[in-house]
Amino acid sequence: MGSSVLLVAIGALLCVGSVVGSSDGEEARYDNYRIYELTTSTEDQLRTLGELSLSSDSLMFLEMGRKVGDKSSVVVSPHKLADFAETLANAGISARVLNMNLQSTIDEERQRMMGRSRGEFGWTEYHTLEEIHEWLDKVATQYEQVELIEGGHSYENRSIKGVKVSYKSGNPGVFVEGGIHAREWISPATVTYILNELLTSQDPAVRNIAENYDWYVFPNANPDGYVYTHKRDRLWRKTRTPYSGGCFGADPNRNWDFHWAEQGTSSRCSTETYGGPSAFSEVETKTLSSYIASLKGKIQAYIGFHSYSQLLLYPYGHTGEHTPNHNDLTEIAKATVTSLAKRYGTKYTYGNVYDAIYPASGSSVDWAYGTQDVRIAYTYELRPKSGSWNGFVLPPRQIIPTGEETLDSLVTLLEESSKRGYYDG
Repeated sequence: MGSSVLLVAIGALLCVGSVVGSSDGEEARYDNYRIYELTTSTEDQLRTLGELSLSSDSLMFLEMGRKVGDKSSVVVSPHKLADFAETLANAGISARVLNMNLQSTIDEERQRMMGRSRGEFGWTEYHTLEEIHEWLDKVATQYEQVELIEGGHSYENRSIKGVKVSYKSGNPGVFVEGGIHAREWISPATVTYILNELLTSQDPAVRNIAENYDWYVFPNANPDGYVYTHKRDRLWRKTRTPYSGGCFGADPNRNWDFHWAEQGTSSRCSTETYGGPSAFSEVETKTLSSYIASLKGKIQAYIGFHSYSQLLLYPYGHTGEHTPNHNDLTEIAKATVTSLAKRYGTKYTYGNVYDAIYPASGSSVDWAYGTQDVRIAYTYELRPKSGSWNGFVLPPRQIIPTGEETLDSLVTLLEESSKRGYYDG
């Protein structure tokens, strides 16, 4: 997903960021790119933003309001500032600057990562794919309840590495997916935090869910994209499959074979929400879906972690029609976000994808619900809240608080769905 409002497809990010040479390739940079928050007050203004979002590769909409009054966030290249300001003034659209230089925010994050020592794996900083995979290897050797598993592989032949955690036979299965959108670093960080707590926490509520469910945990479902965000373009979202015209990647959360390309996707490769030339065109989604399908009947809950906007979402995304257990999903979500808010006061909203944020077909969670009969299927959009200036570049000091409150809520999610009989037999 990636935001609480429509994440607009506006062009490959390498076309948006200025590109400079580096010793190991080209790097997208965002020097003096500004982030604006826009607010509309009329339908005409909303249409103007929609037209603006498709007008230039020099504008990158991180969020776009679906209705009048919603806030939109847009990154604007330096050479477009004057034209952009004039367009807003002519339309009477309210704007405020959230960030004067996006690259400085990215540089600060990178400097922190470069300055840290390679010591014990922890949650005070973000980690590379290599570090995450090494840690998974380590916990598999430390704990007899942990088994290394491979959910598939990427176009560049990286493993979609995960672990299965099982304390006893006969448990219902919970599938945890992180990092399907590459730039959402808080997702794999939160997934690894939860995994560590399932193994080490002494809290009775955490021990209950750790030991009474089998966990299939994959921190990075888009490994090529994640590596690319560390080496080339911090704001890259898609896979790295090469397509014609020098275009790369499809949105791996619009590529699953359930009502593929019906709503909220683009047919243009250069866009952020390009659904691919066909369902499961991306080897990442094709191989991971095959692994999940091999567990059909075992997986009783599917939880995907994204950022950002502080939302808890459930199917469907391709239609406003409600699922058969919509009322249960709503009540479980209500209890879950209430639980999440208790520790730090973090406010989430909830709802089915189509109504709560935007139409979006071809997602992994909808596929799990629609083809694998997984009745408990949720997507978290983690911190920060919508309209935050740092968006995808969330400071690492928020990793642990995000993990703590999310685990609190996950306990409630499973407890509430268990009360409704979803894991019986």
